[in-house]
Amino acid sequence: MEAEAVAAAYRHLHRGDDRAALLAAITDALADLDAANRRVEVHLRQISRGYVRAAIAER
Repeated sequence: MEAEAVAAAYRHLHRGDDRAALLAAITDALADLDAANRRVEVHLRQISRGYVRAAIAER
């Protein structure tokens, strides 16, 4: 149901042009995926630094 609503919104925004709507949806999804991957990488680096700091503090 949610996917149909999203598809309808993209189709409406692109005035019924299914190809343009699909390309826009894919572009937006890939951008969101890229942003999420960057956030995960930042969190992983922070976690790694935390482990290193804790190991140094224990010495």
